[in-house]
Amino acid sequence: MAAGIQIGDVWVPGRVLTAPMTGITDLPFRRLASRLGAAYVATEMVASAELARGRPDVVRRAAVGEGLPLTVIQLVGRDPATMAEGARMAEAAGADIIDLNFGCPAKEVTGSACGSALMRTPDLACRLMQAAVEATSRPVTVKMRLGWDDAHRNAPLLAKRAEEIGVRAVTVHGRTRAQFYTGQADWMAVGEVKAAVSIPVIVNGDIVTADDAREALRQSGADALMLGRGVYGRPWLAAHMERALADGTVLLEPEREERLDIVIEHLRASVAFYGLPLGLKMFRKHLGWYVEQAPWPESAAERRAAKSRLCRLETPESVERDLAALWRPVTHSGNSVVDIQPQLAEAGAT
Repeated sequence: MAAGIQIGDVWVPGRVLTAPMTGITDLPFRRLASRLGAAYVATEMVASAELARGRPDVVRRAAVGEGLPLTVIQLVGRDPATMAEGARMAEAAGADIIDLNFGCPAKEVTGSACGSALMRTPDLACRLMQAAVEATSRPVTVKMRLGWDDAHRNAPLLAKRAEEIGVRAVTVHGRTRAQFYTGQADWMAVGEVKAAVSIPVIVNGDIVTADDAREALRQSGADALMLGRGVYGRPWLAAHMERALADGTVLLEPEREERLDIVIEHLRASVAFYGLPLGLKMFRKHLGWYVEQAPWPESAAERRAAKSRLCRLETPESVERDLAALWRPVTHSGNSVVDIQPQLAEAGAT
């Protein structure tokens, strides 16, 4: 597996990319995933019109931050003028790559003739790409689906037009908009896009395990892959999958203490970024996924009960305390339950 992927003048030092996801890939998540070794983590979807008007919440979602190795800002919209202005603002904010969203299937997005609805209006999609490419010196990429529905699978044609306009890479989710997230992603169909263009193609959809990744790359012939929902509760996934693909080993998961440290780091970063109580509220969905994805307790029912309890806590300190109690191993002494960790610490101190 190659060490990375070239997108315009930007070298991405890896081929396992993390998708832009609303409510997920905010600045705290991107900082954490990048620290854990992810090569590419895009911002949440940012509406170009609101970014152009400088709406504070949208600017916050596109917050670049400091110390990130790569900044990818994704824009969504339907007006070429505001798309151009959004691209200029994204470059001014420090974007290394500007991605255009032609793939979101959500009704509130497609109902505004944005996202995957643009695959029904390819001429408008091309005007949006042209506007962004002409407005910025940064490489512009596009994320799309196979088409609106099975009768209109136009991803290869749209990708070809994108390449002619000057788009530097395309990501293709292997479903149509009509499928939303049902059924299985069609990685073979992404191969039709790869055959139509010479720019890099990135395959996306249903990639969770290292075996999924290998098969998606094999079937599509894509240059790289993009993770989406698989990173829920697993911000380390991109980095760990990168290693698994490079050396053919199994996909490793963090042990208890490392995983606990990651969750606490994420919680504290969310609170620092948003403040209280919003930071804790924003973190709760991540907390739920962290608990669901962990192998402790062994019982799924116990994990669900713990998730419900933890997500009702009102302070970050109580979340940290109760999560540590949930994940750290315990042993029974007589009729009492004793935490092993303090015993180990005391033993090591003598």
